[in-house]
Amino acid sequence: MRVGWIGTGRMGYAMAARLAGPGTDLAVWNRTRAKAEPLAELGAEVVSSIAELSANEVVFTMVSSSGDLAQVLGELLGGEVAPQVVVDCSTVSPEASAVARSACAERGTAFLAAPVSGNAKVVASGGLTLVVSGPRESYEHVAPLLARIGRSVTYAGEGDVARLVKIAHNLMLGVVTQCMAEITVLAEKGGVPRHAFLDFLNDSVMGSAFTRYKSPAFVNLDYTPTFTPLLLRKDFDLGLAAARELDVPMPLAALTAQIVQASVGTGRVDEDFAILLDLQAAASGVALKPEGVTVDDGLGHG
Repeated sequence: MRVGWIGTGRMGYAMAARLAGPGTDLAVWNRTRAKAEPLAELGAEVVSSIAELSANEVVFTMVSSSGDLAQVLGELLGGEVAPQVVVDCSTVSPEASAVARSACAERGTAFLAAPVSGNAKVVASGGLTLVVSGPRESYEHVAPLLARIGRSVTYAGEGDVARLVKIAHNLMLGVVTQCMAEITVLAEKGGVPRHAFLDFLNDSVMGSAFTRYKSPAFVNLDYTPTFTPLLLRKDFDLGLAAARELDVPMPLAALTAQIVQASVGTGRVDEDFAILLDLQAAASGVALKPEGVTVDDGLGHG
């Protein structure tokens, strides 16, 4: 199968890398070519323009915003030929997704919304999960490719419902992280080392793959970005807009959105959103220090 890939940022690169190699004729494009070039060592072709991907059977897109998606689709669909299927893995609003679906339909191209849960480390470990919506026949056609990218793929239905699933997921991501920050600071201020509290939490019924994954950052204050406060704020904006449209009260999400905004207001927008721990500590009169303890992130490599 001839496959194109647009967008090789942190997530896009890791996902494209899982498709590269035997069994897939993969061509990739990125605005900054240098970020895509290492994929050539894995067997992918790095192209100079989006238009060069138009004849591919399937094209994946993984971009940062609704505007970026509209722009790349304009170039992808603007030539004499167009792909059979476009699979968009970006996190965009349902409205932007519907516009993209319409643009594809005008060229006879099926459009699948396929947002993901995870980050580049999760992708590399094989733990990514995807939720997909769109034509069932097109989903089944690309399912073998999706299975190579992640360990779990859920088909949610027709249209753009996968977007709402991802937005709801990221609302929970923010709420759970803020809750995790609050209880961790409470335990520390009471004299419990963070690594000890989180070790107990992760092995209890309240632990999860996410709390375990985030524990090394909380213990050692490593805020190397996997997902920034700016991106989380965007998803809260999308989620609360959907809640207003559907008349669903979301008091916890609304409060967390303000705390996320406060994290953005600190100016630390290039760090991981786990800096919510620092904000909670500052509000509690606690001075955090890295504990220097090796903590298993649950991804299979310690």
